[in-house]
Amino acid sequence: VQASSSIGRAAVSKTAGWGFDSLLACQLLNTDDAMMNEQIHVQGAGGGTDKLKMAVAIALVIAGIAAYYMLGADNTAQRWLAMAGGLVLGIAVFGWSAYGRAFWQFVLDSRIELRKIVWPTRPETFQTTAVVFVFVVLAGCFFWVLDLFLAWATKLLTGQGG
Repeated sequence: VQASSSIGRAAVSKTAGWGFDSLLACQLLNTDDAMMNEQIHVQGAGGGTDKLKMAVAIALVIAGIAAYYMLGADNTAQRWLAMAGGLVLGIAVFGWSAYGRAFWQFVLDSRIELRKIVWPTRPETFQTTAVVFVFVVLAGCFFWVLDLFLAWATKLLTGQGG
């Protein structure tokens, strides 16, 4: 079922009324966000258990960082082990939540999109860099000459030239 507005599109030319189209309901602009929100909603995220898992994951990371600072300077290995353990456990709990699964799917989808990028070749990169440098030098020279001219014109108009 497609929804449409009742007022239609406003005329923008002399041919008003010819080929009148009704407006369709607005679609979501960012489909990736919509898909992720739908995926989280479908997987049951946002429920009490997933929020609890997120709270536990955050608490574990904070506990690991706190343990690092609470242990004395003599126990360097234990400090790092406590912090790493809190971080690893927090990530594991986050990974088991629907939010973690949705995030992992996002990472996988991002890798697929990254493979579609056409990277420039080495000569293309050097050519583009050279063009940028040439234009920077030309712009610098232009503004230097413009500055000299404006300084000369200012001295001439104010009568401070010597």
